[in-house]
Amino acid sequence: MIAYEPSRIRNLVLVGHAGSGKSTLAESMLFEAGALTRRGRIADGTTASDFHPIEKEKGKSVHAAFLFAEWRGHKLNIIDTPGTADYIGEVMGALKVAGTSIFVLDSERGVEVGTETAWREARRYGSIPFFVVNKVDHPKSDFFRTLESAQERFGREVVPVQFPHNEGEGFNAIIDVMKMVMYEFPKEGGKPSKLPIPDSQRSRAELLHQQLVEIVAENDENLMDLYFQRGTLDEESLVEGMHTAMLNRQLFPVFCVSAERNMGSGRVMGFIDAVAPTPLEVPGPTKVDGGTHVMDPGGKTAVFIFKTYAEEHVGELMYVKVYNGTLKAGQDLVNQAGNTSRFSGLFVSEGAKRVEVTELRTGDIGAVVKLKDAGVNDTYHEKGFDIAFAPAPYPEPLVRVAARPAKTGDEEKLGVALLQLHREDPSLTVEHNAELRQLILGAQGDEHLASVRHALATRFRQQVEFDEPRIPYRETITRAARATFKHKKQTGGSGQYAEVYLLVEPWTEGMPQPPDMSVRDTQVHDLPWGGKLVYQSAIVGGVIDARFLPAILKGVMEKMEQGPVSGSRCRDVRVTVFDGSMHAVDSNEAAFKTAGLKAFKQAFLDAGPQLLEPLYDLEIDVPAEFMGDVMGDLSTRRGQILGMDADGSLQTVKARVPLAELGKYQSTLRSLTQGRATYRMAFNAFAPVPSDIQHKIMKEQQANEE
Repeated sequence: MIAYEPSRIRNLVLVGHAGSGKSTLAESMLFEAGALTRRGRIADGTTASDFHPIEKEKGKSVHAAFLFAEWRGHKLNIIDTPGTADYIGEVMGALKVAGTSIFVLDSERGVEVGTETAWREARRYGSIPFFVVNKVDHPKSDFFRTLESAQERFGREVVPVQFPHNEGEGFNAIIDVMKMVMYEFPKEGGKPSKLPIPDSQRSRAELLHQQLVEIVAENDENLMDLYFQRGTLDEESLVEGMHTAMLNRQLFPVFCVSAERNMGSGRVMGFIDAVAPTPLEVPGPTKVDGGTHVMDPGGKTAVFIFKTYAEEHVGELMYVKVYNGTLKAGQDLVNQAGNTSRFSGLFVSEGAKRVEVTELRTGDIGAVVKLKDAGVNDTYHEKGFDIAFAPAPYPEPLVRVAARPAKTGDEEKLGVALLQLHREDPSLTVEHNAELRQLILGAQGDEHLASVRHALATRFRQQVEFDEPRIPYRETITRAARATFKHKKQTGGSGQYAEVYLLVEPWTEGMPQPPDMSVRDTQVHDLPWGGKLVYQSAIVGGVIDARFLPAILKGVMEKMEQGPVSGSRCRDVRVTVFDGSMHAVDSNEAAFKTAGLKAFKQAFLDAGPQLLEPLYDLEIDVPAEFMGDVMGDLSTRRGQILGMDADGSLQTVKARVPLAELGKYQSTLRSLTQGRATYRMAFNAFAPVPSDIQHKIMKEQQANEE
């Protein structure tokens, strides 16, 4: 296989809602290019892109699939992505490296929530979009209703280049308003015949052609002048103008196909090689130190790893994009940590198949195996060419579970397997949480977790159990309290003796000192889990030796890590040691640590303890017809509605909800909205727990201690 110059490369990502037909379209494109001799079917599990066992089992995409086609002197890198929201992590890396995003719409369903989600991410990366309306042969197909919904959501820049003739079960032709011709397909699909536009459709075609010409001309002064002179634009000028308008995001062309019957995919591919941007024409990657990298095909080599996957008998396969120079097989490159790795084997992928290549040039996408000490978001470059590209941001988890092995003793094996899955999919988070004493998995939804369970069982031979995770509460106090504790223990020989008097107060910035004490030393500790501990000494007369004060602090800190109310961490407390006693022989650090811990616990419980719970901000994108159900459900979860915004055909509900009330929220939301709503969540702050809930938690903690 030859190495392609950047001007001959097109990087494409297929995005859209689940079931819109992305994998089937990819199959038709590969077939049209001659990369396949026979088109596979999703129902048979024979498509090039859905080759993983879980994808064949589910009948849909779970992983991003990397494909390529050589087409009319161009190399088309095609990334087929899942449409289910649970697998959004697979879409993120693909959008970062693909210059053109093809939004596949279902002609019956129009713009769906998966399309909305992908649109937001594509805008973030500056990906150049266009639309393909699929399934125009469906009995309930409505191309123009779908077009209208896209225009309503994404703006007047959404402009049809084609529309279907004989839409529905009788579909067999496409009217192209750019070329002003009708393509009529044979019954089995494939290469069409070019025919004049029928009289019944000519007026509509001429109107849409005029609209296309006008939107192209108004974005280019030279073309505008030419349009005024001639009253139209020839095809060459139209292609040039569409190319410029797409780069400026002033035009989002719309095509129509029946991917299942291979009708229209060849015309889409012709448009891609003629109009879609090259890798050098789209914005370069953002650098870690700021600014945008300008790619230099003749410069030193720099590549970015955006996806990994460990395959049996092969090892870890890493997908890279060349952002500078030429990557050659056998080349030694350095990563950000200074580790040198040899890129010994280079490949391009066609689903499960790989084709070995000797080099990849700027803008190209390929894969490498047996690369040590490398991972997603790593930059590799030649020595002396120090550069690092910004990582792809991945979404925060929407569901959390505590994972444990089904078989006792397999904890380490499970941890290793989960870390490998995290390397392959950074949207899956893995945390050994010391506070909760659980292994916490963060995922994008229940289906995401199901795929993790499947991978553990089939690839790593590990059975896993998922439990509800504990809530990371915080404890504080609402008033001042004093306590004393005398620790006295005689076991023969030297004993233990310590007596400590403490004052505990709720800490606030700038609060005054206790009026009846003379504070001699103040230490401010920023706690690792948030908040502060202010520790003070008001000891007079040497009743406690200064060398024992750190031991008292250790006792206080130990109890703050497992608070008296719920076993959760304490915060925002001021502790003042103001009196006590010691013994010349029996006092030691261990005794004062114990006395400090016990006195602090007693004072804390007398100081109006308050349990704090984590609150999360939610942004829920939901069709208007489901707003009432969604808001009603939020009210049952102690949610506070912060506002609502209209965003095209969707409403965005902003709310603040306690984490304790978000268990199974994704499943509930999906059920309430027929799977058409998505949400994002981010930690906001800690807030007081209602008294009835605090009382219940305190009783549970007391029972546990007993």
